[in-house]
Amino acid sequence: MTKNYEKITSMSECIMYVLMLFYIFIGIGCTSDQQKIASFEQTIIKVPCENCAQPNLHTSADGTVYLSWVETKNDSIFSFKFSVFEDGYWSEPQMIAQSDQWFVNWADFPSMVSFGNGDQSLAAHLLEMSADGTYDYDVHVLLSTDRGKTWPHEFIPHTDGVAAEHGFVSMIPYGKDRIFASWLDGRLTKSEGKDEHNHDSHEHRGPMTLRSAVFDINGQLFEEAELDGKVCDCCQTSAAITESGPIVAYRDRSDQEIRDISVVRWTGESWSDPVKVYNDNWNIYGCPVNGPAIGANKNYVAVAWFGVRDSIPEVKVAFSRDRGANFNPPVILSQSEAIGRVGLLLDDANSALVSWMDKTEEAAVIYVQKVGHDGALGLKHEVSTVSPSRRSGFPVITSQNASLYVAWTEVNKNTTQVKTAVIEGF
Repeated sequence: MTKNYEKITSMSECIMYVLMLFYIFIGIGCTSDQQKIASFEQTIIKVPCENCAQPNLHTSADGTVYLSWVETKNDSIFSFKFSVFEDGYWSEPQMIAQSDQWFVNWADFPSMVSFGNGDQSLAAHLLEMSADGTYDYDVHVLLSTDRGKTWPHEFIPHTDGVAAEHGFVSMIPYGKDRIFASWLDGRLTKSEGKDEHNHDSHEHRGPMTLRSAVFDINGQLFEEAELDGKVCDCCQTSAAITESGPIVAYRDRSDQEIRDISVVRWTGESWSDPVKVYNDNWNIYGCPVNGPAIGANKNYVAVAWFGVRDSIPEVKVAFSRDRGANFNPPVILSQSEAIGRVGLLLDDANSALVSWMDKTEEAAVIYVQKVGHDGALGLKHEVSTVSPSRRSGFPVITSQNASLYVAWTEVNKNTTQVKTAVIEGF
């Protein structure tokens, strides 16, 4: 693999040094206690679903906002549905698929995206059991060419044929007629004739890997690749597109069990070696199930993540101006009370919109906040109080023009309900 590092003149090195000192001063030295909470205009939009969870949001190239989720019936039949935001409401739900053979999980959830040409083409992914092992499941991608009315084509993007864990998928439009996908791939984690049920332990097996592929509307696969040969076992991946091509953020895993956030990026010729976003040096003997979120705009990249540094939990965001080859020191958004479960969008001004969860004495709170690429902190907004349990899942965000859309899961005694809000002013 090759690295694409640009030469730096002595003058630019001096400027970079000054900027790094500036970031350290305003970023690492700033805690959530110093941030002010604002109240932006927020409207709660009812979601037409029952006993639903695992929401996901996507905005297409033509500005259509999609919301997808999973509904559960009788604790055994699962329905994957979606709705479109029209005239201030979520439309009547449309069915993508239904089954009693899916792997449904609070952290590893389905998604739906559009192709980049803004026409009728959609891709959705779900997870289906492939064998009797607890974590033996495959990624299944379904394709529609009529904006979700029918889903006639289905395929598996990983071609190993091994009954093992394949999940934590990220899909994003790539050009006009293709989708880039990354996922965690457990093909090396299976031992011959042995069923492993410890999701966090691979001492007697091979490592979890990070892999990717590109596919078109016909399900034809291109550019299959292994991006990292050893990664954390069950944290979400996140992908974005820079001017050079895809970049993927994920939780890495060293031989010493350091599980910090790394990125790999397409340089235009090959995949780069992994680059750490920041050295949290979080030593943990098990997966925290808490992945990063990444956004990109041409040369700019932003990554938000949850980590533990010096025994203190934190939510941070870091920026890169060179497509992810190097990152400035991070800005701390939450400290001590952080739960994580982050989301991130990068807008046209290269400011990051970040969502995350903090714990309180009895519950948890979803926050969103804008952070400038210079590290300047905007006011943060409290979206909702939620359960801190796993059943509440991961809040997700998307945007359309000046509106920010947030979706999350509300936990009731015996059921769950997807909730959404539209926030103006960010």
